[in-house]
Amino acid sequence: MIELSLIDKIIILFFFVLVLTIGFAVSKKSSKNTTEYFLSGRTLPWWLLGLSMVATTFSTDTPNLVTDIVRTNGVSGNWVWWVFLLTGLLTVFVYAKLWRRSDVSTDMEFYELRYSGKAGRFLRGFRSVYLGIIFNVLAMAGVTLAAIKIGAIMLDLSAVETVLYAGGVTLVFSTVGGFRGVVYTDFILFFTAMAGSIGAAVYLVNLPEVGGIDAVINNESIADKISMFPDLSDKETLWTLLIIPFAVQWWSSWYPGAEPGGGGYIAQRMLAAKNENHALGATLFFNVMHYALRPWPWIIVALASLVVFPDIDSISQAFPNIAKDKLGQDLAYPAMLTKLPKGLLGLVLASLVSAYMSTISTHLNWGSSYVVNDFYLQLINKDASQKELVNVGRISVIILMILSSLIAISLNNALQLFDIILMFGAGTGSIFILRWFWWRINAWSEIAAMLSSGIISYLLTKECIFNLIFNEDGLPVYMKFPFIVVVTTLIWLLVTFITPADDNETLVKFYNKTKPGGPGWSHVVDNNNIDVNKAEWVIPQGILCMIIGCLAIYSALFSTGYFIYGEYDSAFLFLATTIISSILLFKNAKKIMF
Repeated sequence: MIELSLIDKIIILFFFVLVLTIGFAVSKKSSKNTTEYFLSGRTLPWWLLGLSMVATTFSTDTPNLVTDIVRTNGVSGNWVWWVFLLTGLLTVFVYAKLWRRSDVSTDMEFYELRYSGKAGRFLRGFRSVYLGIIFNVLAMAGVTLAAIKIGAIMLDLSAVETVLYAGGVTLVFSTVGGFRGVVYTDFILFFTAMAGSIGAAVYLVNLPEVGGIDAVINNESIADKISMFPDLSDKETLWTLLIIPFAVQWWSSWYPGAEPGGGGYIAQRMLAAKNENHALGATLFFNVMHYALRPWPWIIVALASLVVFPDIDSISQAFPNIAKDKLGQDLAYPAMLTKLPKGLLGLVLASLVSAYMSTISTHLNWGSSYVVNDFYLQLINKDASQKELVNVGRISVIILMILSSLIAISLNNALQLFDIILMFGAGTGSIFILRWFWWRINAWSEIAAMLSSGIISYLLTKECIFNLIFNEDGLPVYMKFPFIVVVTTLIWLLVTFITPADDNETLVKFYNKTKPGGPGWSHVVDNNNIDVNKAEWVIPQGILCMIIGCLAIYSALFSTGYFIYGEYDSAFLFLATTIISSILLFKNAKKIMF
């Protein structure tokens, strides 16, 4: 345990008070109606929404997760989530404008806009519970688990104490402030979190026992952890960290914040934008910050931690109060933070509290929006007043917080939860991408994909079934994820063709409202004599922008890394690539935005 100085306590207390003040300041306006409470009246600019997206995805479990990845698989292990940049930029240049055109209140409302009949209504209600409660609670549990570990190592707090202190303040301002309070506080929390993570990285890598970044890079014991690319000679690592993520994972898997085709709290922010261009600008800004710049402070601390705490036993010896069921590689991050000096320690703790509060408040508001708009209003009380709906939203926020806190206490590490969510979403992503551009996909397609993915993932946890498929004569273990994707995709395609198509009225209404364009809607367009503007077909230009954008952002990521490593020739080469591709991106993106 570390002793907090007076200045550390003042910094932390200041941010608690500031967040609560903002929440109460906007509470009156947020309480007017559900549009204000969940979307801030659809009036927010791109830069504020973009900062909010970045702040939300910078949660307390993120640096722990990155640390776990780096210590286990090296820097190149981060490709397991870096690959989601493709998903993010596809959302930017293809789906952001479509979401904003749909004018729905939540992405669950999309189901009744896109699909007809009882199946569409059922899917909306079921997904609102499945994602808004079950998966949302799991995601929040992972974030809370990280907060519990940080509190245990740095402040010797019990799990209950951590939840009561940090969770209590978050719950209060989330309940009273609504989405407007979340976004406004995200603006402040973003800068606090970035300052804390950068300050911690600079100080910790220069500790006497670490010796600076050059000493880390030249340390023979961790030389195999430095590379940003997997070892091409290691077949299993190459498939696991590069080939499968790029060939299958990015488009086929659902994960909060990286949903193929947009969705979740990312969609919530796009729906809250002033217009289509602000929705596009917000998601582009988010992806640049999320992938190109933000990972490096965490990676630096993770590499430095391998010098100070080379294994889990060394962490256990340094912190004997940590329960065995909570020991893991992810503990190395908060363990390193205990070495910070006063002042900086307070800022870093405030940044971690900020990260926790930003993420949890977003998940609470997002999940509550599903409960209110897509479950309560549709299935419980269709005549509910706006005041009643806002009150239901606030009650659901409290319930979601309690559930996630209880689950967090039973978990071990963030990577464990990441793998579970990723596996249960395998194979569903292709539907989220194609449902905008292929008229034949219906509600039964999504129901089939969702159920089959979950059932197959569960069955493969059974040793007898797993060993039957993945053995010396069968598939290698690293083909587990592609196996789930292939089987799930075949099932939902079969169901698509054996079930009735959506009724013509629903399809025409959806096409006229969102204007997706493309050959996948030719059946509907031709049979209903719909006037088509070829300029609305954005897929070719959108994919081109996605490819150029990936080149620009990945080059910025590598350039930053090589500058840190002191490999200046490679750094300047990637920097030049970043500049050239950014210019090309700007020229091509104008054709989509205007």
